[in-house]
Amino acid sequence: MTMTTAQARRSVVSRLAAVHGEREARAMCEMIFETVLGWRPVDILMRDDSELPAFAPGRFEEIVTRVERGEPLQYVLGVARFHGHEFKVTPATLIPRPETEQLVDMVVDACGDRDDLRVLDIGTGTGCIALSLARALRFPRVTALDVSRSALAVASENASRLRVKVDFVQCDILRETPRGEWDVIVSNPPYVRESERATMERHVTDYEPAGALFVPDADSLLFYRAIAGYAARSLSPGGRLFLEINSTLSKETTAAVAAAGISRVETVRDFNGLPRFVVGSR
Repeated sequence: MTMTTAQARRSVVSRLAAVHGEREARAMCEMIFETVLGWRPVDILMRDDSELPAFAPGRFEEIVTRVERGEPLQYVLGVARFHGHEFKVTPATLIPRPETEQLVDMVVDACGDRDDLRVLDIGTGTGCIALSLARALRFPRVTALDVSRSALAVASENASRLRVKVDFVQCDILRETPRGEWDVIVSNPPYVRESERATMERHVTDYEPAGALFVPDADSLLFYRAIAGYAARSLSPGGRLFLEINSTLSKETTAAVAAAGISRVETVRDFNGLPRFVVGSR
């Protein structure tokens, strides 16, 4: 079956818009073209009237059909973009979110003028935070923890793909604490309350790992207490803590972090104006 670029683009956007809306469908279409053909948006426009390679229509059909059935596009493609880099993703890892790019930027803005920072990323998943910081900071020594062996395997592969050195350690921060002194501790831990599950999209709840998303309503801040308590003991003097949080629990999280012994605790809003991050220092 032959198909021009324009025909494929219109078909993909039309079908995905019925599921995700026009704006997101266009962004997803660009991701599909880039992953399948290596084409950027300008390449798509320049080849609008050209016939696609013979393999492409069948591959597009497979991808769009799976997304129409509810599967996240990033899992279908096996990759996600984050902070200017491409990361492998699997159902063992959360899909990196744009909000978390701001967390990386906050660390770089606050600490990017220093060399040889000792950085700890707790709950690394794909490794997107740890690896992005390893690329953006000046000669950092980065360690990344996760309880999931499968997630660490994905993160390690991403480190190889990006040619970045990060030490990966399997660790459950709720039950054990790694040795070391750190200049920066950063984390995007599980923070969605079980009661919020019903309000979330099915492509998240049905496919992404629940253990990396949800916490019990009765103890929704358990990761923040553990991480902040550990940070209060293991940050170097003047060391910084950076956390992504549940925006509906910003006051409670800020109070819990301060109660654990972290100083100068403050909330930072994301690009949507929501209280999305908590920062502090030892």
